[in-house]
Amino acid sequence: MWRDSFRLQLFCLLMAVLAVVVLVHNFFQLEHLDNDTVSGSNWITENNVQHPLSQAAKTTRKPYCGYEEQTLSKREQAEQESLLAAIQWPKPPDGKIPFAQSTDPTHSDFVIVKPDRFFKVGDQLEVLVRMKDFQGKPKQYGGDYLLARIHSPGLKAGAAGRIVDGHNGLYKVFFTLLWPGEVKVSVSLVHPSEAIQVLVRLREERPDRVYFKSSFKSGRYSETTECNVCLPAGLPVCNFTDLYTGEPWFCYKPRKLSCASRINHAKGGYLKGLLTQEESLFFQSDVNIKRPILSSGPDSVIVKPTAFTDSSSMGRAEDPTASPSGYYYEDQWRSRTHWIHNFNKSEDITECLQGKVIHLFGDSTIRQWFEYLTAFVPDLVEFNLGSPKNVGPFMSVDLKHNILLKFRCHGPPIRFSTVFSSELRYIANELDSIVGGRNTVVAITIWSHFSTFPVEVYIRRLRNIRRAVLRLLDRSPKTAIVIRTANVQELGPEVSLFNSDWCTEKWFQDKCCCRRPLVGIIDTSQQGAGAIKTRADGTSGSWGGCLVLTSQPSPALRLVGYTELQLGQRRLKPAGCLPKEERRQVLFSLVTTLPQRNLLWLKTPHRVWSPQMLCSAWAKTQNPLMLKVCSINNYSLWM
Repeated sequence: MWRDSFRLQLFCLLMAVLAVVVLVHNFFQLEHLDNDTVSGSNWITENNVQHPLSQAAKTTRKPYCGYEEQTLSKREQAEQESLLAAIQWPKPPDGKIPFAQSTDPTHSDFVIVKPDRFFKVGDQLEVLVRMKDFQGKPKQYGGDYLLARIHSPGLKAGAAGRIVDGHNGLYKVFFTLLWPGEVKVSVSLVHPSEAIQVLVRLREERPDRVYFKSSFKSGRYSETTECNVCLPAGLPVCNFTDLYTGEPWFCYKPRKLSCASRINHAKGGYLKGLLTQEESLFFQSDVNIKRPILSSGPDSVIVKPTAFTDSSSMGRAEDPTASPSGYYYEDQWRSRTHWIHNFNKSEDITECLQGKVIHLFGDSTIRQWFEYLTAFVPDLVEFNLGSPKNVGPFMSVDLKHNILLKFRCHGPPIRFSTVFSSELRYIANELDSIVGGRNTVVAITIWSHFSTFPVEVYIRRLRNIRRAVLRLLDRSPKTAIVIRTANVQELGPEVSLFNSDWCTEKWFQDKCCCRRPLVGIIDTSQQGAGAIKTRADGTSGSWGGCLVLTSQPSPALRLVGYTELQLGQRRLKPAGCLPKEERRQVLFSLVTTLPQRNLLWLKTPHRVWSPQMLCSAWAKTQNPLMLKVCSINNYSLWM
């Protein structure tokens, strides 16, 4: 009896131990599975055929650079090779180039070829640029990154030029003369060829120079780990590769939490110490970054009008690939290949957008479209979604005119402060969820946050977006698609390493994004190159209409109807619609009248001016009143 009872107890004990072992084993298996395949089976979709990811995509100990693991069709492979060849940059001679032998914009110059000849609208103007080093010796090789434009400040006109590298220190610049009058030529060095080679090295060898992070949380316990497209070996990773597009993304696995506990994504920061002491000499703001190159002779020509010159049709081109694609004239952007309408009045914008659903996808440069339209269109009111500031998603509604405006940032890599994991969406997937139709408008921009990665990462993203655009147009051919390309920007030594203008992604956006009847390309790089320098005091600039003033977050300053602003009990017309002197007085009055806690933001069609940016611009004018206002409000006067 006692022996039977003992045997039963021993059997129960063994079963209990076995159950515990099985439970622990299953728990380990689940953790291991979660570590490798966060969302179940991973697939890459290529040409509507699904292929499972290679085993390398499930690694936990080896580094995985997803852009290297692609299955391309022959056509896609040929396209990619063509794109890479198109942006192949000239290299200087082998070996390190001393700083003294690098390009010096001060010693360099340009000359207008045959400046005394008779020029009329439509003619070509040729300019020869001669590059020299800091010893005054002519350069024997090319590869410098230049910008060139023609402009007439009195007409508020400007256009970009086409630069041809002779690979011998000489460059030819060709301009199409698009308006009559005195036309000035400006040439500037953005980066010397020696700096470009440093950027090439960083792009290929240090894609981690901008790093990202994600927080993982369960209950009260949380961990933060580093994330990126490619992570160094040595630690287990969480695989967040997108199931539908195959876009790769990885985070180091938290020590105590599962991969499924990720709650957000954020920019981690920028790596320092990327350059050697010699390399840093190629990135100096007042020496060789965006410095003007002066003319050794006349820097302007007189252009005569043609017999049938019509201001509305000046500079028209039959070729849709004409360069430049457009130009500024009388403070308005004019396309050379398409007839466009300038919307300078809010009621015109309302009439155009009535009954429309507008989807904006991309980075902060297209978010500014959302902010501008919301501020400028009177009945368009932002609906509070509780989203983080400057991150989104955002939505504005005009119930009276049946307008819905939405913004959503693109998927990683994105350098925003904090994006909830549930809001990390890839543009291609979002496009697949849109029904489309004649009342649907989609605007896309994606470039800035990819500038630190190998080009293949960017090509892959655009390829996925193109497929989604084609699918959308196939099911809803009347959907309007707008592609906004990269724009030039202010550069300094640090910004150049992470967001240089040299990363001219417009090469890919022009070629990768399909050109269909309802797909428009807005080439903002040429708009930026041709634009007149905008000043915040209203004395000049490319505002293209009435500006809008708003204070954030206080609603003390708001639009009233279409033509007035209200500040407390005062009503003022929009400053941009006033004569120059009166406009300046209104701006000064508004800033001095606003309480200190109400930060003044100025919005124009081309940018959003923060208080610090306004004070910086006013500091350059040395206006004592504005310097005092900026000092009182403790705004830094950075130049």
